Amino acid sequence: MVRQELVGRQLAAHLPADAPPRRVLDVGCGQGTQALLLARRGHRVVGLDASPALLADFARALDAEPPEVRARVSTVRGDAERLVELFPPGAFDAVLCHGVLMYFDDPGPLLDALARVTAPGGLVSLLVRNGDALALRPGLLGDWEAAERAFAGTAYLNRIGVGARADRLDELTAALAAGGLPTRAWYGVRVLTDAAPSDAPLPEPDELDRVLALAERAGRTDPYRRVAALLHVVAERP
Repeated sequence: MVRQELVGRQLAAHLPADAPPRRVLDVGCGQGTQALLLARRGHRVVGLDASPALLADFARALDAEPPEVRARVSTVRGDAERLVELFPPGAFDAVLCHGVLMYFDDPGPLLDALARVTAPGGLVSLLVRNGDALALRPGLLGDWEAAERAFAGTAYLNRIGVGARADRLDELTAALAAGGLPTRAWYGVRVLTDAAPSDAPLPEPDELDRVLALAERAGRTDPYRRVAALLHVVAERP
């Protein structure tokens, strides 16, 4: 919940509700949390995902939205690898790719595809695992073997036991710049809450507001954001 809320707030700074409606592609949209937030702000959103189950969850969430929001959203079943086959060059003013890059051994082709489908002046929003902080969570939880492995490289097992790959901020922003996507802003996500159990209940509203405010502040403040579990990088195609 903290992850989705913070990313939504950070995106709102770049795609505000009072801006002209934008054409947005959400690559790996999952159940559509960020896509729906953007559609509620007036943007037109296409959600792309390879999972029929997740797209079905998205459809059920969309059914609960007002007609004007539903009219702004469409979904496409497909793989991120087929991005340039599915959409023409420069088709979108903003492209989201959250929690996807970590499953690619070589992210270069996907980054190139994201740039290709982004219009000049458009934004690319990436949410990736922070390769410079991989040892922090297992260390805080006392999992010393995992912490030791984390110092050896950028491969890791996620919370559901699936192998994945982390990105280091400097390397990622350099790769984006080389592909014509200079970084406009970056944030840390789950700086203060990463050690919380996955099934932890939400706090009471007042406490939750405080947690979110502090998490948001940490995510834009050095040195805290540099040890965040996740990095949210917003790049721009000039």
